[in-house]
Amino acid sequence: MEKTPRGTSVGVDDPYEFAGLCDHLTGEGRCRYALDHYGHDPEFARERADDDYVCPVVDPETDETWADCPHFRSRNHDRECVRCGLAEKRMAHDDERPLLEEHHLSYARDGAELTHEITVYLCRWCHAKVHRSWARITDDAAPDPEATATLEGRRSREHEELGFESAAERYGEDDGGRR
Repeated sequence: MEKTPRGTSVGVDDPYEFAGLCDHLTGEGRCRYALDHYGHDPEFARERADDDYVCPVVDPETDETWADCPHFRSRNHDRECVRCGLAEKRMAHDDERPLLEEHHLSYARDGAELTHEITVYLCRWCHAKVHRSWARITDDAAPDPEATATLEGRRSREHEELGFESAAERYGEDDGGRR
């Protein structure tokens, strides 16, 4: 199983199994990284420019994979835990700890710079279980009872905020019996 530089588990054997499309891929199959970050890797950008910026991985005539691209990045943007399915619930104007945390599936090795960023979202309970090697991302899991309670608490507060309250009720003003 893949490990972090500190030796904790990331919960998968092959991070590329969980990677989606590259975040730099445009709808036309071109590499946005080569266009937007030319100065970061001029040689890569020149190669892509010579090929009209077409991504070689999505070109059906090549055998390249995402692992072959030096600038591959795939960050999951679905706001739910990929292990248990718990959805994020953030309260406006509230600094509570988020229910979901971004979990990295790929890390730099042997002092090399990290070029492939592959992330998914895990609820903080599943995240802890995965890093403690108690769980894998592919486990068939239900949300932790504490996670469900925290989510329901946020939903209850949200419903309270949506309830109607008159200004007189809010500020404790008496209307003197008039209605």
